Amino acid sequence: MTELTTAPSRPERVTRRRAETRQRLLDAAADVFAEEGFGRSTVEQVCERAGFTRGAFYSNFTSLDELFLAMWEQRSARMLDGIRAALADRTAAPTPTLEATVERVLDAIPVDDAWYRITAEFTAHALRNPALTRVVAAREEAILHTILPIVEDALTAAGRRVDDREALGRALVAIHDGTAVQVLVEPGNDTVRRARARLFVTVVNSYSSTDTDRR
Repeated sequence: MTELTTAPSRPERVTRRRAETRQRLLDAAADVFAEEGFGRSTVEQVCERAGFTRGAFYSNFTSLDELFLAMWEQRSARMLDGIRAALADRTAAPTPTLEATVERVLDAIPVDDAWYRITAEFTAHALRNPALTRVVAAREEAILHTILPIVEDALTAAGRRVDDREALGRALVAIHDGTAVQVLVEPGNDTVRRARARLFVTVVNSYSSTDTDRR
């Protein structure tokens, strides 16, 4: 009887330990990639920062590319959670304006200097590898299709209807990526921040409409 009750707990402990090891490697890699640059980082540096051997690394990831993609997936999930939470908060304004909605979303997903450097360097690396480029494109597409329904629900609450989902999604991604550098180069500049928010509002207005607009 003792063996039957204790046996199932062993895989659970191993799984938990593996998850902790994997997370430590991801956290260490984020620091190493930000400090050294993705192209100059090595498995040894990540292992040293995490306090593990190469064996621990390769039991979780096949390469730094795979590790980055896992990191990206994790960051994307947190970003989506932040957007959902920001849009679900109706305490400040039960019927928010479009401007207020945009402000809430931007506050929930601030531009991260370290993460921007990491992703910019990985993108350059991926562009030199067609197979990896296809993987990145597929991930971007999946994220976009996850975000769009959330955006549509928020616009519906603000009294607007999306006219072209695909165009709106790609325009929002382009604005986010294109204005990130401005925000990072001039941190704390409220003029840049306000201009960025206005640009988002302008684009959303361009790809959506109200019942009055359609009459």
